[in-house]
Amino acid sequence: MVLGESGLGKSTLINSLFLGDLYKDRRILDAAERIEKTTTIEKKTMDIEERGVRLRLTIVDTPGFGDAVNCEDTWKACSAYIDEQFRQYFTDESGLNRKNIQDNRVHCCLYFIPPYGHGLRQIDLEVLKRLHRKVNVVPVIAKADTLTTYEVKKLKERILTDIEEHEIQIYQFPDCDSDEDEEFKQQDKELKACIPFAVVGSSTVLEVAGKKVRGRQYPWGVVEVENPKHSDFVKLRTMLISTHMQDLKDVTQDVHYENFRAQCISQISQQAIRERRYLRIKLKRDSGPHFENSISDTDRLLLQKDEEIRRMQDMLAQMQEKLKATGQVGPGIGLRGRVGSLGNDLDATDVEKKRNSIIDV
Repeated sequence: MVLGESGLGKSTLINSLFLGDLYKDRRILDAAERIEKTTTIEKKTMDIEERGVRLRLTIVDTPGFGDAVNCEDTWKACSAYIDEQFRQYFTDESGLNRKNIQDNRVHCCLYFIPPYGHGLRQIDLEVLKRLHRKVNVVPVIAKADTLTTYEVKKLKERILTDIEEHEIQIYQFPDCDSDEDEEFKQQDKELKACIPFAVVGSSTVLEVAGKKVRGRQYPWGVVEVENPKHSDFVKLRTMLISTHMQDLKDVTQDVHYENFRAQCISQISQQAIRERRYLRIKLKRDSGPHFENSISDTDRLLLQKDEEIRRMQDMLAQMQEKLKATGQVGPGIGLRGRVGSLGNDLDATDVEKKRNSIIDV
């Protein structure tokens, strides 16, 4: 998912990252049309090949984000879309045929920050606070060629300070394994030092010193998109496609989706408790005093089931606390594994409770 206000180069960067032209039919709105514009969701699917591996990517764009005069609810469409994909995956996972589940969950959100200003704006803080526990957020400084090297450095420091002060959890790179080679460790160290990524996008091919490069022509020279001295474009593309794609999916599965799944199970449990209480009251009201002895066993059974559901809710509460603790210290590999095992144990417990409840009743 790419998220940010219009004019920051989101479409250009996506075309540059994946060497495509996903937005050739887009019409740019004028100022009058943007006044009442709301955030919409646009999905584009494309196939790419990286080192002999074919990948199908779904790009979720959010035109209209931040364009309206009142941007109070501009984040709702994005949050609702992420929740809807989680809900669809939860429904498919709970069904009978689970062999060919299509995963449409959002595994990464590139949040574009304008190069002007002095850090994160109020709208940026409000949106990130509502999304950082649902998706892996990767902050990106758009149009970094408008800043000097010193200005890029200071802006990165200020953004990281704002993120820390407001307790926003962005995507944390996992630590390298001890058996990794030195080249990979150095590459991982450079990636961590680049956050937030300062990028430049362009699909124009220019000739510089006898070589053809993608870049932007200015009166004073050429900004090369893939030159590490000019922008962090290559590092961002390497992180997304080559080195950390699987880890982004793992964090989504083990942390964000498990948190959503725990909330769904808790809601189902509370609904079951309400239904059981209603059934018990209805049985007592309809049976009358003559049948009091005949329904005493049923009441006792329902009370036992209520107690089992309360114990399951306690387990859910403990798991949510551990998920919050995991998020505060950063989603490391070991912690992700423990959160995933908690989700699996809860799944087995929940299935066993439901099966026993159905059989006994």
